[in-house]
Amino acid sequence: MTPSVRRQLPVALAVLLLGSAAIAAATQAQSFAWWRSPELGLSADQRAEIEKIFEATRPELLQEWEELDRHEAKLSRQIENDADEAMIARQITRVEMARASANQTRALMFVRMRKVLTPEQRDQLKKMQERREAGRKPGAAPGGRSDGPEPHKRPEF
Repeated sequence: MTPSVRRQLPVALAVLLLGSAAIAAATQAQSFAWWRSPELGLSADQRAEIEKIFEATRPELLQEWEELDRHEAKLSRQIENDADEAMIARQITRVEMARASANQTRALMFVRMRKVLTPEQRDQLKKMQERREAGRKPGAAPGGRSDGPEPHKRPEF
């Protein structure tokens, strides 16, 4: 392994870990079935429509997460095996493209779900999300993470 690759490996690993953590945190924010909360006051039709959106998007999300996992695993093997720097760079690009695709799918799902809500329900959802986020911050009240997966874990679909 060349000295320049040795210097760049910690950076590449940090980028991957931080990227995965950011996606996990972003996905975690939407991973709970918020549309089932009585706090939003959704009608049965609204709840059914949002559930339909989720179920329609779920297979695509699962496929994209699996693709991301495959690309990350390949990158890890390349790094462990001291692969050529250009090869590692190309694999990092594949990892990040897969990550972007999964994020885009998740974000568009959420946009479609929000369209089902009234403006008042959107405001209420925002408040719920802010409370969840505040519960995750260091020094938050005990039990602040009770309704979502642990940090740095992909949500279960």
